[in-house]
Amino acid sequence: MAMRSNTDDLMSDINVTPFVDVMLVLLIIFMVTAPMMVQGVDVSLPEATSKALPPSEEEQLVITINKDNQVYINDFQVRPDILREKLIKILDGRESRAVYFRADRDISWGMGVHIMSEIKGAGIEKLGIVTEPVDRKEKEPGQKAKS
Repeated sequence: MAMRSNTDDLMSDINVTPFVDVMLVLLIIFMVTAPMMVQGVDVSLPEATSKALPPSEEEQLVITINKDNQVYINDFQVRPDILREKLIKILDGRESRAVYFRADRDISWGMGVHIMSEIKGAGIEKLGIVTEPVDRKEKEPGQKAKS
């Protein structure tokens, strides 16, 4: 009786360790870069002390005013005089009638109030104002801001 050695058999297993390593590196890269891609229009938000809202499953509608008083619906620039009509068209047939308002801290108060009145005039039921959280270590309640 002749004995066969196991050294002549072909290896049929695929080594997936390098594949898993590459996938983990890609996952880390996407996790680091994804938050940077969220903000479309560059604005300097005012600060406020409030809790963050939980994320919504439906696509959010964000109205933004930058420091040059340019108005955007999400990432698309819109003239302020046609903002109400655009919002009515966008919200037609939409279940949620909520809008988030982002405005640069340096815009005039009158411009902000005008845009908010246009938003409300389009039939928006909920208007949320987006702010930057205050760094609690830097500024405690009752203390003056550091210069």
